[in-house]
Amino acid sequence: MLQRIRRALSRQASRLMRGTVRGTALGAAALAAMALFTSVHAADTVRVNLAWLPQGSTGGILLAQAKGYYRDAGLDVSVMRGYGGQRTVNEVDGGLFEFGYGDPLSVMLNRAHGGHAVMVGAINTRWPGAMCYLERPGFKVNSLKDLAGLTLGGGGASPVQNIMPAWLKQNGMAPDAIRTVRLDPAVINTALLQKRIDLSECWEGASLPVQAALAKRAGQQLGHVYYRDFGLDMMGNGIVTTDTFVAQHPDVVKRFLDATYRGYALMREHPQQAADVIAAQYPVLDKAILLQQIVETNGLIVDDPAGHRIGWLRPARMDATAAFVSRAFGTGAKVKAVDVYTNRFVE
Repeated sequence: MLQRIRRALSRQASRLMRGTVRGTALGAAALAAMALFTSVHAADTVRVNLAWLPQGSTGGILLAQAKGYYRDAGLDVSVMRGYGGQRTVNEVDGGLFEFGYGDPLSVMLNRAHGGHAVMVGAINTRWPGAMCYLERPGFKVNSLKDLAGLTLGGGGASPVQNIMPAWLKQNGMAPDAIRTVRLDPAVINTALLQKRIDLSECWEGASLPVQAALAKRAGQQLGHVYYRDFGLDMMGNGIVTTDTFVAQHPDVVKRFLDATYRGYALMREHPQQAADVIAAQYPVLDKAILLQQIVETNGLIVDDPAGHRIGWLRPARMDATAAFVSRAFGTGAKVKAVDVYTNRFVE
């Protein structure tokens, strides 16, 4: 709409400037009006942290950028890679970015330490975390007890280091039944393929398809166990900003979310087209892996049974997330679920 108005003003100014002296004066007035309109309605600058490299999980953001949805919403958006969920949330809280791809666990930890991060919309309505393993004869996972005694490799700053003991205890097992080791995220895939660890941290819609592809190339078959299948009823990732930004720029938040969800809608309706568009912007990406990430992410964007629009953060699941974080990280009553999210922009 803004672009159409600018073009109309430009055409009007050109016609008037080609006229008489009076037309010249009117043309100058029209140009001045156009300049004033442009300055008043200049695009709002927004920086977005993807939490990791470009991939299918953040495909809606990448599509909104590539297809011009943000531009249509009057936003000048810069999309940047990130270095993990917790760091992303803290960087958004620190003012380095206006928005980030984050999760409620990281937001709750941020606020437990005095931060002001807040979730303003969901992407994954289910927790995408999993443990991956190489399938082998005689090994089958029917219950968590089948994993007892194994070693899980996770990122040094990954929440899995704290999630695992609390989750095992919740399932009636000893907190150290699965031993966790801290690894550089860059070596986790290799460590699993070389069998230096039994299990690896993996994420649906992100690293899981990467690990599956690497295992296949090595002549192996990847298996996985979702935490959510064994009682971890947490919300997944979404869009994070801060209380201050919400209070000062609610219109920017609304426009950013609307454009972002427009991107995720395209991704759900046309996954192959989405993969093509994103791959054209980032040629180094493996399109087959990207498409699988998109398919998995689409499966995590579950419509709310009550009929709420895409992005709705489910209160019951947010409450369950807060309760688990309190147990796993010892935050106690420092953080309440109602303080870490709002649905006002996705109602």
